[in-house]
Amino acid sequence: MQIQPSDLGLIARVAGLGKRYGDGAGTVTALDDVSLGLRRGEFTAIMGPSGSGKSTLMHIMAGLDSPTSGRAWLGDTEITELSDSALTVLRRRRVGFVFQSFNLVPTLDVRANVMLPFELDGRATTIEERAWIDELVATLGLTARLRHRPHELSGGQQQRVAIARALATRPDLVFADEPTGNLDSRTGREVLGLLAAASASAGQSIAMVTHDPIAASHADRILFLADGRIVRDAPRSTPEEISAFMLSMESAA
Repeated sequence: MQIQPSDLGLIARVAGLGKRYGDGAGTVTALDDVSLGLRRGEFTAIMGPSGSGKSTLMHIMAGLDSPTSGRAWLGDTEITELSDSALTVLRRRRVGFVFQSFNLVPTLDVRANVMLPFELDGRATTIEERAWIDELVATLGLTARLRHRPHELSGGQQQRVAIARALATRPDLVFADEPTGNLDSRTGREVLGLLAAASASAGQSIAMVTHDPIAASHADRILFLADGRIVRDAPRSTPEEISAFMLSMESAA
């Protein structure tokens, strides 16, 4: 009997993942035989120096890119063999995204931006989903801003809208790519606290790519990448411990 990722409590898994760009002498190896699983309800930070492969890993796990070798699953669905149209539907229904640049639709107000995943999926929300969205909006402090458009909001408010949109469909996994990169430190801490709370209280699985030790210290687990390989899988750590390890990686490079 084949063991499925969900049998292991994993929301996503990759095995023997490789990604190369170019041919011959100009080949660049972005990922080199990476295997890992992300657990349900866990907040994972993915760290590493520039060019370590962390964004490539996230893009493949999210179905935004395909590997050169190896396999990837979201839940029990192997995504490496899916067609583009099947991947689009899977991402829309089972994956949420929070980006550094917010990626809100400027012509839509806050409510319409939050509801966008449902609109794109061509379906109405259920009573339960509407209650969840109202709770999200209230928790994120956006109730009084629902009719505002992105240009009328601060950076922190825009990122809160992006988080609400990412969590609205209760996706299996939320990918956050440098989510605090365009925020001041206080607002960044608030956003990280909200992501951590979503993981702890709503059972949300979150994978965050970051280069910031303070941001990574909010995570339950920290994966360090270097030269396309996982070099350390650490539990929750302090910013100082993370910084020390990052410095040791740079010294060894």
